[in-house]
Amino acid sequence: MKSLKDHLGGTKLRHAIVLGTGLSRVAQVQADDRIIPYAEIADFPLLHVSGHAGQLVLRRHGDGYDAFLLGRAHAYEKGDAAAMKGAIGALAQCGAQSLILTCAAGSTRAHIPPGSIVQIEDHINFSGLNPLIGETGDRRFVPMVDAYDAGLRHALKQAAQATQIDMHSGVYMWFSGPSFETPAEIRMAQKIGADLVGMSTVPEVILARFFGLPVAALAIVTNFAAGLAGGNPTHDETKRVAEQAADDVTRVLSHFLAQAS
Repeated sequence: MKSLKDHLGGTKLRHAIVLGTGLSRVAQVQADDRIIPYAEIADFPLLHVSGHAGQLVLRRHGDGYDAFLLGRAHAYEKGDAAAMKGAIGALAQCGAQSLILTCAAGSTRAHIPPGSIVQIEDHINFSGLNPLIGETGDRRFVPMVDAYDAGLRHALKQAAQATQIDMHSGVYMWFSGPSFETPAEIRMAQKIGADLVGMSTVPEVILARFFGLPVAALAIVTNFAAGLAGGNPTHDETKRVAEQAADDVTRVLSHFLAQAS
């Protein structure tokens, strides 16, 4: 099994994008793309959740590659919050300039309905987990003020405006999953300032900051959270609505990548 660096063969990485549940088609695989299964890349995870293809798509841009990660490993699969550590570490080692995360999420706010795209501005880690547990040395004490890079957030906002896509901004609350949240938990989330709830993303943000990667995140609202406006989320609903919103996400990210250095 080869490392990501070996697969790149000396070609540098530009930007890396993790595509969450139902969003693999955002990559819009092209004839000249290189497609590498995670199973063929050292330190990349094997995936066990439907809607996550488990492939790396490398797309040439100038003298480098943009990398699309079709799917992620989740903490709820094996109780391992550091499930994406190897992959994110490899991206950093290969010189990625940034990491853009996407995910599906539930909305706790009436003004952010299903189908909306929300730029995550901050998060609340309610899971009780952390991907840096077990690390040694002072590097593990990662500061999380401005964890979501201001420059990347501005560039994504400009991309949304340029492509005439409405983009909200909000706080994401990480629950461990895999069961969905209860109505009582959602009422609590609202009261402490969460606009979105979900089962991913936060571990990768922490890992990106640990490895020194600037990071930003976009959430696709697939449902109202439990107990709100009839919300009673299912995984099938999550996949279906995320796929419906994929075209808007594609337009934003394509413009972002075209304008990025």
